[in-house]
Amino acid sequence: MRRVTIRSRILATSLLPVALVVAGLVGYFAFSRLGDMREAHTQWSKLLVNRLAQASEYGVFSGNRASLQRICESTLSEPGVQAVAIFDSEGVLLTRVGVPVVASYAELMHRGGVSSSQEGNRDIWILPIESSTVELYDLFAAPSQSAPPVPKVLGHVVIEISRDRLHARESAVLYVSLAVGLLGLLLGGLLAARLGTLVMRPITRVSSRIQRIGKGDFAIDTHLDHNDPLYQVQSDLNSMAIQLAWGRDELEQRVADVTDALRLKKEEAESATLAKSRFLSAASHDLRQPVHALGLFVARLGQLPMDLQVRKLVGNIEDSVQAMQDLLDGLLDLSRLESGVVAINPGAVSVGALFDAVRVALEPLAAAKGLRFRVRNSNAHVLTDALVLQRIVMNLVHNAIRYTQQGSVLLTGRLENHGQDLRIEVWDSGIGISPEQQSHIFREFYQVGNAGRDRRHGLGLGLSIVERSARLLGHALALRSNLGCGTRFSICVPIALAPQARATAGDDVGTQPMELDGLQVLVIEDDAMARDAVETLLHAWGCTVCAVLSLDQAVKTLQNGFVPDVIVSDYRLGDAGTGLDAIATVRNMLGGDVAACLVSGDTDGGLLQAARDAGLILLHKPVRPAKLRAFLRRTAMVSRGRGG
Repeated sequence: MRRVTIRSRILATSLLPVALVVAGLVGYFAFSRLGDMREAHTQWSKLLVNRLAQASEYGVFSGNRASLQRICESTLSEPGVQAVAIFDSEGVLLTRVGVPVVASYAELMHRGGVSSSQEGNRDIWILPIESSTVELYDLFAAPSQSAPPVPKVLGHVVIEISRDRLHARESAVLYVSLAVGLLGLLLGGLLAARLGTLVMRPITRVSSRIQRIGKGDFAIDTHLDHNDPLYQVQSDLNSMAIQLAWGRDELEQRVADVTDALRLKKEEAESATLAKSRFLSAASHDLRQPVHALGLFVARLGQLPMDLQVRKLVGNIEDSVQAMQDLLDGLLDLSRLESGVVAINPGAVSVGALFDAVRVALEPLAAAKGLRFRVRNSNAHVLTDALVLQRIVMNLVHNAIRYTQQGSVLLTGRLENHGQDLRIEVWDSGIGISPEQQSHIFREFYQVGNAGRDRRHGLGLGLSIVERSARLLGHALALRSNLGCGTRFSICVPIALAPQARATAGDDVGTQPMELDGLQVLVIEDDAMARDAVETLLHAWGCTVCAVLSLDQAVKTLQNGFVPDVIVSDYRLGDAGTGLDAIATVRNMLGGDVAACLVSGDTDGGLLQAARDAGLILLHKPVRPAKLRAFLRRTAMVSRGRGG
């Protein structure tokens, strides 16, 4: 486009003076020629009328109309003459030839000398016929001093001459002038185009060279013409290309050096991260074992009879154990989210069922603080992972209750994007979050208004887990808040078609409250303290428990006639293999798909997938007694439903 613009400007610059000169010259000569033609036409008309007047003098004087007729016909044969008439001194028509356009010449005859007028496309010329006077001199007498005699008007001649011939000649002159002007412009345009080509050719070469340099082609142009007007510019471009090539090579070398250094640093960081992960994994497993056992012992301790002071002490121990378990669970969730091992199982999720589960779980917590917990239920279904979304909503509502001292908390859903999405919102009337803090609240262990790290206000991991879980699901998470104005968290989830309800025989069983009395449980745990804690707690719940430390002992127990309804096995069993192998062996011996769960303190994402592939429930240490009891209750329901 730039090249076309430059060429157009050159053409315009060259053509403008040529056009002005051609137009001026053609106009000047055309108008001069037209003026000369009009002047010649006028002089010829005057000459013609004078000649007619002189030729008619004798005929008028003698009254010879035949002679006048011949004179008029002779004049009519002249080019352009349309009518000729001769009048006597009294205005009487003596003769007329042609077709006149004027009926009466009376007014024109009163003018002296040659007079003319125009009627339509004709010029009308009138001239009086005057008598000729010849003065006779006496050769022998002195010259007379008297005045010369005055000519006598004998009559008038009238000629009507058409202007068509003049107009035709004028048109011809104009056409010739226009043709000459166009020819001049054409020649000027050709010269301007040639000039533009000569000017653009070196500019095009330079432009092409610059484009090649811009694309990284620094090759030197060896075909330079010393007669080129832009020779110096092209020579400078060669010098610039050489310098750029040197700079590129140097930069590439520097980039390669920096890349190698970064690769080494990255490998060192990955090695350090891997070492840290191995250390944390081992430390986490070793830490979870005693915390797991401690939680089970405390749960069993809480079921024993005790006085008020001891029960208060046990309650404090339970709170401490709960805080440790929350911390370990939060760290486990963050570790799994960061490592990308959380598997997503999207499907149609009932928002109403999700809201009911949140309300049942957290309404007592809100009531204990004197807060009003409102849930605006919805019959919509959304496309998401049910467990991950429930955890997000649970964390948001729990966080809202924690930071609201009075007022209410609202859980609701609003359709957006013409009904294609559902925005799940959690409103609270709490302390609010200032704009400068809103960019930090999703960091780990960051809490608003808890600089002293009071564990009664949580650990500061909930919102970090929410943010990473929403990012994993691909759902947009939004925050709107200000100090003293409460807070609104929202997450946008796509709408899904509601699945068709299917009734199963197990539904009736699931609604029946079942106890654990008589449920036979096989516990495989190599850690003595954890094994004793599980066995003690299960006995307290009414289960029949057989606790062993290895697969070999489990096999002997089965050979002695113990038939378990459910298997609870630790994952790591020392040198005797894993819990996956132990559960598979026990199931093969029993010849059926016995309900089983795997207990582990490992955070490896591959373990979760392996447990799913084996059809097992994976409980992470420290296992909360409520989770273990819920699993056993579901197992007892199914087992007794089949037995019934």
